[in-house]
Amino acid sequence: MSIFEEVSTFFENYRGDKYVYGTSEEGRPLFAIRVGRGDAVGISQYAIHAREGITALLGLEHIRRGLKGGSVWFLPCTNPDGVKLCEEGVGTVPEENRAALIKINGGRDFSLWKANARGVDLNVNFPAKWGTGVQNRTFPSPESYIGTAPLCAKESRALYDFTLKVQPRFTVSWHTKGEEIYWHFHQPSIRKLRDRKLALALSEATGYPLREAKGSVGGYKDWCIETLKIPAFTVEAGGNALKHPLGRDALPMLIQKNLDAVARLTEVVSWK
Repeated sequence: MSIFEEVSTFFENYRGDKYVYGTSEEGRPLFAIRVGRGDAVGISQYAIHAREGITALLGLEHIRRGLKGGSVWFLPCTNPDGVKLCEEGVGTVPEENRAALIKINGGRDFSLWKANARGVDLNVNFPAKWGTGVQNRTFPSPESYIGTAPLCAKESRALYDFTLKVQPRFTVSWHTKGEEIYWHFHQPSIRKLRDRKLALALSEATGYPLREAKGSVGGYKDWCIETLKIPAFTVEAGGNALKHPLGRDALPMLIQKNLDAVARLTEVVSWK
């Protein structure tokens, strides 16, 4: 069973609050699953980069783990087209799109692909200093292409709209790899103090140090911090010795180090 099929089956069988918050460029559903109760919520999202699809399975484990308090919407696969493309190849996209994707990729091996099915890197497609990153590209690419405009990709627009709808108290984005946590984006000192408290809780739960992603802009975390003014975090799970894309054999290690992270975060965030 593919990663996306596993997420789809989990969603179908889940008996709690759940919601399809949009569709991908190829029409696949974007799933949101809620754990906990209450009007105040957090968002934990996974697999926005295609080759990091293993994080979707970590997301399912976080849902099974549950929370110690509060309420969180889990979005286990925010780039389903890309995850399918990376895992299963170009046959997962319509035939009329295949030649263009192969040309963009430089071949038929999509195992290192990060973008969606249109060559847009969703995590540089948000309106947070969009297009000014040091690695940004202005043409369709396996990674780092900013798109024609902020939120031009259906997946990033759906995540943006969903986030505005639920008004989360915090967000966490799960990536691979590096075993580190990014937690700030030009926020003022008073908010940095607030956000650092939560970042340290994540660090304690995972064992990962806090880092700064210099020159990186346009990400979901960046937008959450800059526009919504909430704490937002990117967790890079898995050691640098591992190679992209991380296979299922790496999942037990990811679970061991990260299983309690979201639950721990809900203990220290202010739900008032």
